[in-house]
Amino acid sequence: MRHLVRINRTCNWIMQAHLRIARPVSDLERSVAIYRRGLGLAEIGRFEDHAGFDGVMLGRPGLDYHFEFTRCRAHPIDPAPSVEDLLVFYLPDPLGWQRSCTAMIEAGFTEVASFNPYWQERGRTFEDHDGYRVVLERAFWRNDETS
Repeated sequence: MRHLVRINRTCNWIMQAHLRIARPVSDLERSVAIYRRGLGLAEIGRFEDHAGFDGVMLGRPGLDYHFEFTRCRAHPIDPAPSVEDLLVFYLPDPLGWQRSCTAMIEAGFTEVASFNPYWQERGRTFEDHDGYRVVLERAFWRNDETS
């Protein structure tokens, strides 16, 4: 059952934005490799020693989001995600969903039981080497306005 939240009608503007999901990682090249293979992303940018940080951006033309993985040379940060820090991708096509799940395993993600059982109903949860989680949900999603 899908629960919708009523939209606040008093808001007189809509923020149109491109979303960057930035994450510190323990092994930059390993993170780049598994997210490229697992999610079918391409490298769209890279920097080295920019104010002490190395980073890589992954995305695809036409997407309204991309990932940025970083590593600080002088003061590396240990990633500290919780079991409820999730990236959720909605994939309504059953065959496409299954292929995507297979790609995640082949890329090096580990399938794990979701902390929230909701995500086990129609999805599978995968964890990377830093503990970041990705859910592939076999469902359709759209941000509909409600009356």
